[in-house]
Amino acid sequence: MTNKSPYLLYSDGKGNIFEDTSLYATGRSGWEAYEVPAEDWIELPEGGSLYELPGRKGIGVDVRTGEMRLCDKGWAVAAFIPPAHTGLYLAAYETTPGAPTLPLFCYTAAGWLNEKFYVPAVRIEKDIRQECAGYDDNVIQGGVKHIMSAYPNNRLLRHLSQNCCLTYHCPAARNYFSGRWECPVPTSPACNANCVGCISFQPAEENIVSTQDRLTFKPTAEEIVEFTVPHLQTAPFPIVSFGQGCEGEPLLMWETIRESIIEMRKHTSNGSININTNGSKPGAVKALCEAGLNSIRVSTNSAQKHIYERYYRPNNYEFEDIVESLKVVRGYGGWTSINYFVFPGMTDSVEEYEALRKLIRETGLRMIQWRNFNIDPDWYLGKIGIHETGEIMGIRQLMELIKEEFPELKYGYFNPPMERIKGNFEADFAHY
Repeated sequence: MTNKSPYLLYSDGKGNIFEDTSLYATGRSGWEAYEVPAEDWIELPEGGSLYELPGRKGIGVDVRTGEMRLCDKGWAVAAFIPPAHTGLYLAAYETTPGAPTLPLFCYTAAGWLNEKFYVPAVRIEKDIRQECAGYDDNVIQGGVKHIMSAYPNNRLLRHLSQNCCLTYHCPAARNYFSGRWECPVPTSPACNANCVGCISFQPAEENIVSTQDRLTFKPTAEEIVEFTVPHLQTAPFPIVSFGQGCEGEPLLMWETIRESIIEMRKHTSNGSININTNGSKPGAVKALCEAGLNSIRVSTNSAQKHIYERYYRPNNYEFEDIVESLKVVRGYGGWTSINYFVFPGMTDSVEEYEALRKLIRETGLRMIQWRNFNIDPDWYLGKIGIHETGEIMGIRQLMELIKEEFPELKYGYFNPPMERIKGNFEADFAHY
């Protein structure tokens, strides 16, 4: 926390970043720039990084006059904040004509003060499972070599090792090959949504690229069970997670997943079996719960039907289906989370707040994972047709009000293991 606002950052377009001591950094919410309360700034966490935003001029507060103005010295700068942290404000800038659409990353405000970078963010999660300091490349490489020699013909393990772990440095895949925690299990090359910001598939007419290649085959239950059972049996705090960023919608492969869960549970009752999903097929979710599914995480950009459907562009399902899927899992006594894409100015609008309260009450929701939305802010708002964002309350105040009304609702960033669900949820439970 800082006693005063940090200074605005700008880039010279050649990879060099400077501070402008004539301007204090501001933050963006919706379409507008705001002064960021001093208490909202924290040091950029380890694992964070900075981006230049080509074709965009940063907006700051003049140190002398207190007026907002543009920084004309270079391009605006934004921060990527690492997992377990949620941004409170986006980077504030004015986009010049012809500026390129930004890639699919998060763009949190950033500033510089007393020889340190600062961002407006909160740490929302105690779990350290995706912190950079916890990864040992020697252990990961050794794990890949050992596991691939044990299962040389498993196509899914080949995908997880060559693509996810070694090419994209997927934190979940790196943890799996380190023999710990959450094991990712992509299963579906197809999807029944056409999300504007899909990270694994973008149509040719769009001028942005997906951040990773999508799974290209349908794994068999045998391929899944072969490596998930040993993980459940031996890993600390084990979770098997269907539904990953490198695939489509796992519920389209629910029969294979059901067969896999049944077989896993024949061998071990250890750990948690989770699905990350759009929640589009409540009937399939019911079948998975009957097979032994323990938890579900449903992704959404909004608790409002019209905002959700403009972004997800669903095929053969609607917003009501995702609500029903959450209810189904709660009905079976399972753990329910939403993977909530936080977009300052939208997530904290009064209308969204009311819709979120209704969703929590209706579904008996157990957890909100407050995830940073990886998308170009201008592009997103334009794609879903939002030109005015209305009255906003601030992300921090939204979090506080929801917590006050629903004290049993948990906040976090990751799927909790069974030990945490059944034990002391707030405890620091994962160690390097």
